[in-house]
Amino acid sequence: QVQLVESGGGLVQAGGSLRLSCAASGRTFSDYTMGWFRQAPGKEREFVAAISWSTYYADSVKGRFTISRDNAKNTVYLQMNSLKPEDTAVYYCAANYGIRSYKIRQPHHSEYDYWGQGTQVTVSS
Repeated sequence: QVQLVESGGGLVQAGGSLRLSCAASGRTFSDYTMGWFRQAPGKEREFVAAISWSTYYADSVKGRFTISRDNAKNTVYLQMNSLKPEDTAVYYCAANYGIRSYKIRQPHHSEYDYWGQGTQVTVSS
C-alpha cells in the first residue's frame, strides 16, 4: 500500500503560480512512477505530468508546468506557472509501480494504482 497526501492548491489569478506537493508513505518511493492528473467538473480525469527517470507532460501544460521529485523526502511536486482559467480542476497525485516511459503515449488514469484525495486549483480570469 502507498498513501498519498496532496497539498498546495488554492485560488489564483490567471498568470499566477502555484506549487503542489504530494507526500508519499508506505513503500519504496523510488520504485514508483509518480503522476499528476486533474479532473474538471463534467470531464474525465486527464493526465498532466509524470516522472520516473524522465519527465513527461501533457501538451496543454508543456512549458508552463514542471514536475519534480525528492526521493529522500518521498515527495513529488508540481510547479504550475502562467496559470489559465482552463487549468481549474481538482488535481490528483498518483503512483504507478515500476519505471514507466511515456515517450510514445500518455498514460490513462486507470493505469495508476494509488491515488491521493485531490486538491482544488481554481484560476480566476
